[in-house]
Amino acid sequence: MLNKYIRNWKIGHKLGLGFAFVILLMLALTVTGYTQLGRVNQGVNLVVKEVYPKTATVNRIKSDLDHIARSMRNLLLLSTLDERKPEQAAIDKSGKQIELDLAQFGKLASSAEEKKLLKAVLAAKQRYQPVLDKFLKLVVENEVEQAKDLVLPEIAPLQDQYFAALDQLVTLQTSQMERSGSDAASISGAAQVLMIILLAFAGLVAVLIAILTTRAITASLKAAILLAESVAGGDLRADIEVRSNDETGQLLTSLNQMSQSLINTVGQVRKSSENIGLASREIANGNLDLSNRTEQQASGLEETAASMEQLTATVGQNAENAAQAHDLAGKAYQHAGKGGKVIDQVELTMGAIKASSNKIVDIIGVIDGIAFQTNILALNAAVEAARAGENGRGFAVVAAEVRNLSQRSASAAKEIKALIADSVGQVDAGGKLVNEASLTMRDIVSSVQHVAEIISEISAASREQNTGIVQVNQAISMMDQMTQQNAALVEQAAAAARSMQDEAELLVETVAVFKLEKAMQAAQAKTQTQLQGQVQARPALSISGNSKVLRG
Repeated sequence: MLNKYIRNWKIGHKLGLGFAFVILLMLALTVTGYTQLGRVNQGVNLVVKEVYPKTATVNRIKSDLDHIARSMRNLLLLSTLDERKPEQAAIDKSGKQIELDLAQFGKLASSAEEKKLLKAVLAAKQRYQPVLDKFLKLVVENEVEQAKDLVLPEIAPLQDQYFAALDQLVTLQTSQMERSGSDAASISGAAQVLMIILLAFAGLVAVLIAILTTRAITASLKAAILLAESVAGGDLRADIEVRSNDETGQLLTSLNQMSQSLINTVGQVRKSSENIGLASREIANGNLDLSNRTEQQASGLEETAASMEQLTATVGQNAENAAQAHDLAGKAYQHAGKGGKVIDQVELTMGAIKASSNKIVDIIGVIDGIAFQTNILALNAAVEAARAGENGRGFAVVAAEVRNLSQRSASAAKEIKALIADSVGQVDAGGKLVNEASLTMRDIVSSVQHVAEIISEISAASREQNTGIVQVNQAISMMDQMTQQNAALVEQAAAAARSMQDEAELLVETVAVFKLEKAMQAAQAKTQTQLQGQVQARPALSISGNSKVLRG
C-alpha cells in the first residue's frame, strides 16, 4: 500500500524526500560533531586560558627563587662591596618580580584548593623574607661569616618549605591539565564512534533511496524506449501499461497518446496526399489555360502603354506652355506694379505743388497788404509835405514815388495771385486725373495678378496631369512587367503542380511503411478506392472561354 502510494508521487517529491532525509542525517552528524568539538574546545580553553598561565606563573616564582639562591651564594664568595652590588640588585629585582607573580596568581586562582595552597605559599614567603633581609644586611655590613652561619641552619629549611609550597601548586595545575586532556580524549573518541555510526547509517539510507528511485525511473524509461523504437520501426500498434502518476507515468501516457495521434495523422496524411494528387492535376490544367490568357493580356497592355506615352508627351508640352504663360503673366504683374508706384509718386508730387501754390497765394496776400499800407503811408506823407509848404516839396516827390511803387506792387501782386489761382485750379484738375489713373492702375494690377494666379493654377494642374499620366504610364509598364512575370510564374506553377503530384504519390508510398491497426487500414483502403473513383469521374478543369483581354 505504501509502495503504491509513493509510486504516484512526483519524481521531484521522491528525490526531495530522499535528499531531505539524507540532509537531516548529515545535519545530525554535523551537530553531533560540532557539540563534541565544543566540549573539547572548552577543555582546551580551560588549559590554555587558566591552567597553563597559573603553572607558568608558579614556575617563574620558582625560577626567581633559584636566582635569589644563586645570588646569595655569589655574595658569600665575592670579597668587595663593589663586586656584591650587582648580586644585591639581582636579588631585589627577583623579589619584586615574585611579588608581581604572586599578585597575578591571586587574580587567576579560582578554586578553594588553589586559594588554600596560595595561602601556604604566602605564609612560607613571610617566614622566608625576614631571614633573607637579615642575611642581606649582614652582607652589606661585611659580616660575611655571620651571614654564612645563617644559610644552613635558618635560610635553607625556610627555602625548602617555600619551594615545597610552590611544588604543590605546580602539582595541582599539572593534575588539572592531565584531567582536561583525559576528558578531551574521551569526548573525541565518543564523538568519532558516534559520527562513524551516523555516517554509515546515512550512506546506507542514501544508497537505498538511490536504488529505489533509480528503479522507479528506469523501468518507465525502458518502456518509453521500447515504444519509441517500435514507432521508429514503423510499428504504431504498440501500447504501454501505465502504473504510476509521476512524471515517468505522464511520459508513458503522453507516448501512448502520441502513438494514437500518429496513427490518426498517418491515416489523414494518406487521405490528404491522395487528395493533393487529384488537386495538383486540376491545377496543372488550369495553369495551362491561365498561361494563354496571360499572354493575350500582355499584348493588350503593350498597346495601351504606347498610347499612354503619346498622351504623356502632349500633356508635357501643355505644361511647358502653361509655365511660359505663367512667367509672362508674372512679368506683366511686375510692370503694372511699377506703373502703379510711379502714379502714386506723381500723385504725391501734385499734392506738394498744390500745397506750395497755396503758400505762394498767402505770401502774395501779405505783399498786397504791405503795398496797401505803403500807399496809405505815402498819401499821409504827401499830405504832410503839402502842409510843410516849400520845405516839404522834396519829401512830397519821394512820397509820390513811393505811392507809385506801392500801386505797381499791388497791381503786380493781383496779377500773380490771379495766375497762381489759375495754376491751383489746373493742379486740382491734374490731381483728379492722377487719382483716376491710380485707381485704374490698381484695377490693372489686380486683374494682372488674378490672370497670373489663374495661369499658375493652370500650370500646376498641367504639371499634376503630367505627373499623374507619367505615374499611370509607369503603372501600366509595371503591369506589363508583372503580366510577363505572371506568365512565367504560371509556367512555374504548372511545373510545380506536376512536381507536387509526384511528391504526393511518393508521400503515399512513404506513409504506407507504417503499420496501423486493422480497422484503420481497412478504412484507409476504402477511402483510397473512393478517391480513385472520384478522379476517374471528375472532368478536367477548363476556363479558357472566360478570358478577357484589355485593349488600349
